Amino acid sequence: MDEIVKQALAKWPNVPHCFGWLALDRRGVWRMRDEAAQRDGRLGEPIRHAALNGFINRNYGCDDSGQWYFQNGPQRVYVELDYTPFVLRLDWSDQSPALTDQTGAPFEPAACLLDDEGNLLFESESAGTAGAPARIGVLHDHDLGLLAEYDALPDELPAPPHEARLHWGTGRMLPLRTITRASVPARYGYEPHPAAKPRKDTDTTQ
Repeated sequence: MDEIVKQALAKWPNVPHCFGWLALDRRGVWRMRDEAAQRDGRLGEPIRHAALNGFINRNYGCDDSGQWYFQNGPQRVYVELDYTPFVLRLDWSDQSPALTDQTGAPFEPAACLLDDEGNLLFESESAGTAGAPARIGVLHDHDLGLLAEYDALPDELPAPPHEARLHWGTGRMLPLRTITRASVPARYGYEPHPAAKPRKDTDTTQ
């Protein structure tokens, strides 16, 4: 979190939270949602200002009820999620794959999942707190071709109880499982539509 944001929070600790005005789309683009977009159920217009995108990325966090937000100075702006809280980009060069999320932070995968719509997701290790769910991010659809290029995905998934594996660099295999898109938020403990859920006072930032 930026120091100026910490100072603003200390000075104005009780600014009302904001819901509905910011969204993260399926490709990791921050979008501003005006009243018309909210009324029509649209994601809104992409935010193209580089400094503003950087500010959002540095001050992106989650409260203790799984609602993600951008801390805009003293005001918490909750984020409508088109899918997962993280959208991942893949860099695969010299047989050494790496993932980064939309904030530019590295994302170390522990497993991957294929949903019923053909999206590929990656699960991180647990967040560290006892009982905390692992982080989950969906791979940017433009990067699916990289996995095909390196023949990382199996041609078909084996029938249970056998587990499929994803080739992840030299000598490493990740478990590859299936999941339904509708079940992802509950399984990974996040709320894609924060306004639908009452907030709690205690929170943690990422």
